[in-house]
Amino acid sequence: MKHLLKLWRFLTSPEMILYLIFGVLTTVINIAVFQVCYGTLLWSWQSANALAWILAVAFAFIANKLWVFRSSSFRANVFWRELLGFVAVRLFSLGVDYACMWLLIDLLAWNGLAAKIVDNVIVVIINYVLSKLFIFRKK
Repeated sequence: MKHLLKLWRFLTSPEMILYLIFGVLTTVINIAVFQVCYGTLLWSWQSANALAWILAVAFAFIANKLWVFRSSSFRANVFWRELLGFVAVRLFSLGVDYACMWLLIDLLAWNGLAAKIVDNVIVVIINYVLSKLFIFRKK
């Protein structure tokens, strides 16, 4: 019971709720841009995924820095460490993203939108853990 209570406190903490809200918004940006480029403009899934990733990462960095992890310092050394760390982590998760998309679309012949949604669940979890542990950590 003690572990369930601890888990509940973690899942309902302001940080986690904000992360989920901005994570949903980031995911909406990612999926919407992907779908417009892939489904409507008929880009390759790789190109559509790249643009979706760039726009989602830009939004996510600002949201995570200012509202989720409340890192208010804009001193050059802090800002650049956070930005470079954030992009590095997102590059790692982009690798996971492309691997999932390749597996689901190219190998398993899934619908692009369905693949992108499933892929985003995996990527959001990876991004939270790595952001919490390495980028916006409390000193």
